Amino acid sequence: MKETIKGVIKKMLPVESGTAKSSGNEWKKQCFVVANNEGYEGKEQIFCFEVFGADKVDNLSKYNKEGDLVEVSFNISTNEWNDKYFTSLQSWKVAKIEGAKIEEVKEDLPF
Repeated sequence: MKETIKGVIKKMLPVESGTAKSSGNEWKKQCFVVANNEGYEGKEQIFCFEVFGADKVDNLSKYNKEGDLVEVSFNISTNEWNDKYFTSLQSWKVAKIEGAKIEEVKEDLPF
């Protein structure tokens, strides 16, 4: 399933890396959080996307930073492991939205 979301990059998480057990190949991934106010009655929504592969990870931090207004194209996928299911939002394109007015993303406090 292919989707797109527009919002502000709220947080860039640390780069993760390792070695695949099956192939011995090195891997690299990075997650980033995008927020918008398109939830029910304008409430903030947050989405945690991941990019996988050294080139994609390098380009993510090279061209994007926290506070940028972006449109993220992504695939939704779910994997099963030991009868548990894990869903991820795998980003394949992050396009900065230039010249657009960035409206501040409000945080709803529980009190």
